[in-house]
Amino acid sequence: MIAIGADHGGYKLKEEIKKYFEEKGIEYKDFGTDSEERTDYPIYAKKVAKAIQSKECDSGILVCRSGYGMTVVANKFKGVRASSIFSEESAKFAKADDDINVITLGGDYLSTNDAICIIRNWLGTEFKAGRYEERLKMVREIENENMK
Repeated sequence: MIAIGADHGGYKLKEEIKKYFEEKGIEYKDFGTDSEERTDYPIYAKKVAKAIQSKECDSGILVCRSGYGMTVVANKFKGVRASSIFSEESAKFAKADDDINVITLGGDYLSTNDAICIIRNWLGTEFKAGRYEERLKMVREIENENMK
């Protein structure tokens, strides 16, 4: 299941992504927000990151105006590997090389079509493992040293 969340700046794009998920039969859980009324992105990044951390959801998508604030917050959670994604190619590499489990999208910079293409490529790409798994092991060790 995919966790999805957005602040007011990402609300419209989040709603379009949900329509795509419904059309394709992709399971998701919406962690808010529910309108374009001003709100704070850390609230939704935290909810999605906690859903990944607790294994309630397997992966996540966060949308704000730029994608950057959500990335910062999500990466504060042990086990979450979040990255701002702006192209289909970067979506593939994020998953294949780094097993990124949360992508963040900039609602001000991506059309609905671009966002759907990014998501489709991210979901359709397999993690390479091998030497890349060794690197993720190092990341987990760093998390264990520096995160409570």
